Amino acid sequence: MGRGKKPATYADIEALPEGWVGELLEDELLASPRPAVGHAHCAFVLGFALGGPFSLGRGGPGGWWFLPEPELHLGRDVLVPDLAGWRRERMPQPPSPREPFVPLAPDWVCEVLSPSTARVDRHRKLPVYFREGVSHAWLIDPLARTLEVFRGDAGGWARTETHAGDALVRAEPFEAVELGLGALWLVP
Repeated sequence: MGRGKKPATYADIEALPEGWVGELLEDELLASPRPAVGHAHCAFVLGFALGGPFSLGRGGPGGWWFLPEPELHLGRDVLVPDLAGWRRERMPQPPSPREPFVPLAPDWVCEVLSPSTARVDRHRKLPVYFREGVSHAWLIDPLARTLEVFRGDAGGWARTETHAGDALVRAEPFEAVELGLGALWLVP
């Protein structure tokens, strides 16, 4: 944040035009328009692919809650990952449907990278997720057609896997089910 500039507040998020996503990082307002079609498709398909086996227990172990684009209140930071998941042992019940945000850090986050957000997602949001105890993070680039898998350890994030193209993968923490990356990409 620049010198002499007042810290951004939640009121700044509420003042954004309709359709914009606002986040607060280190007292700075970050605003971005709704994502492009390839980004939205990727997040939707991934949520669908993980939701059946891990949230509903259909063809998988269950034990998770997933939310698309949840508003997370993590200390003074307000973040909106593309997808987030909580192990039911940490969050036995989902938040009330009336709750506008989630104050409990997820166990897993996924950021779908866009050219305009990739740097913030990678260099500013990942450290906050680590600070708050998120154990796994995925960065997906639908243009480069890649999935990077990270696990939090004592020293920070460790990239454990990188997958590309149409690979069939078992990526932690969801290695119980095979995921076909090809379904995530819109091919023109």
